[in-house]
Amino acid sequence: MHNHDKESRIGWTFFLNVSFTIVEFIGGWLTNSTAIMADAVHDLGDSLSIGFAWILSRFSDKKPSDRFSYGYKRLSLFGALVNSLVLVVGSIWILFEATPRLFNPEMPMIEGMLGLALLGVTVNGYAVYKLRAGKTLNERVLTWHLLEDVLGWVAVLIVSIVLLFVELPILDPLLSICFTLFILFNVLKNLKATLLLFLQGTPDQKSHDDIEDVLTRIPEVLGVHHMHFWSLDGEKHVLTAHLELAQNYDIEKLLELKSIIAEELFHFNLSHTTIEFEFPGEVCRDNGE
Repeated sequence: MHNHDKESRIGWTFFLNVSFTIVEFIGGWLTNSTAIMADAVHDLGDSLSIGFAWILSRFSDKKPSDRFSYGYKRLSLFGALVNSLVLVVGSIWILFEATPRLFNPEMPMIEGMLGLALLGVTVNGYAVYKLRAGKTLNERVLTWHLLEDVLGWVAVLIVSIVLLFVELPILDPLLSICFTLFILFNVLKNLKATLLLFLQGTPDQKSHDDIEDVLTRIPEVLGVHHMHFWSLDGEKHVLTAHLELAQNYDIEKLLELKSIIAEELFHFNLSHTTIEFEFPGEVCRDNGE
């Protein structure tokens, strides 16, 4: 029941957001406002994020299979990559549209801009209210995305009110460029992190070093090698390592050692852990890899 409620909240928010994004693109074109078009690009990115979060929530309870032995967590990485690339392309397009207007600004249709701003604050504010009931990480992240949208529409609202009383058409392209640069800064930062995880880079160097330190401090362990610390989706991490033992221990001692290792690694919240013991004089079969 809880998972159904979560899917319902995210699904409802997705359809609301994507519908309003279409309205934004049409409204931005009709009102001749690059600020609204810039926010439409931002909302398009949020719609993609929400859509992939919705898909992921539907797969979250699906058990791993022989073909997908780690499950389907990496779908969120794929979603983040697609989302980032769409936002980069859209942001570049907005910059190409808005920059020439700095030198030849045109007044937007202020009444339409004001109406869309009021609608934007209302729609996104209601979406935030709906998602606030959720407790999952996906829902919390999406709530922050939508809060950013609310603040963006508040900015559009303020500019449209100013334009009602003062003819400063340059405010529209200035606002759109500020929106776009803010989006690009965050997207490129997230894109870098996403590509690192796709390439199975270490998600957190400090955690990597701490894990290695914890393992090497165990008295029965002489050394650690072939240690791989990577992430399925940026939240669920995986660890594999070979531990060189100080001597040939019996089964009871090995079981005790496994319990010690499990206890030492517990607070790292690893989703999958594979530890291999190597006895003195044993040749590692993975040497040279």
